[in-house]
Amino acid sequence: MKQDPASPKAGMVYLVGSGPGALDLLTLRAARLIGEADAIVYDHLIPDGVLDLARPDAQRIYVGKETSNHTVPQEELNLLLVRLAREGLTVVRLKGGDPFVFGRGGEELETLQEHGVRFAVVPGVTAAAGCASHAGIPLTHRDHAQTVTFATGHLKDGTINLDWPALARPNQTVVFYMGIGGIDEICRQMIAHGLPPTHPAAIVQNGTTPRQRVLTGNLASLPGKAHAAKVTSPALIIVGSVVGLQGKLAWFGETLADAAA
Repeated sequence: MKQDPASPKAGMVYLVGSGPGALDLLTLRAARLIGEADAIVYDHLIPDGVLDLARPDAQRIYVGKETSNHTVPQEELNLLLVRLAREGLTVVRLKGGDPFVFGRGGEELETLQEHGVRFAVVPGVTAAAGCASHAGIPLTHRDHAQTVTFATGHLKDGTINLDWPALARPNQTVVFYMGIGGIDEICRQMIAHGLPPTHPAAIVQNGTTPRQRVLTGNLASLPGKAHAAKVTSPALIIVGSVVGLQGKLAWFGETLADAAA
């Protein structure tokens, strides 16, 4: 990319995925860049201890985003990255999971590109892969799921207006990010569009960390169980017959119910 002619010492922005929660799932490249950065702009969903990898003199700028609670509006955040780079800094924009999977990474890079700021992307282990593996739920399986779909449970306009016929198909696994607040509607729509109420479903909360909890059930029972267990974000909803394997394959964390319930 061309440097911004208005900035004779243009910096660089690295868009870095920090993985699903466990510090040792951070990639080696991510750890190296965090240690080299002049400034780290980070969200709330980053592994405990990751900022300890930074230089003592590095700027640490918190821009945490939670549903309907943004510390820094997205447009201001985008321009913050531009400003830091124009100061000649090496900037790590640190996100939970993978920055291109519901991480708004594309939006941030569009702004950097428009302002002539150099950038690079470091992928991270996305939450679906990390949390499912630590819950003992394979995302694909020759006997159960030949496709896997990632969906968001919270659209930009605040609705959950998704392509429900495509999501409620047999022989696939669907992982809903940011869906806990809309779990009643998600399960209702999956049933309304063809899946049986007994179709297996699970929630993985705080996946890959010592605080991980797995709640299993089916489309009919899971919302009530989630409310009773007071499940909060960060958590993923996994829908598919692969959830039925969790009882045999679980190896990490706490399971609150079995898939047959």
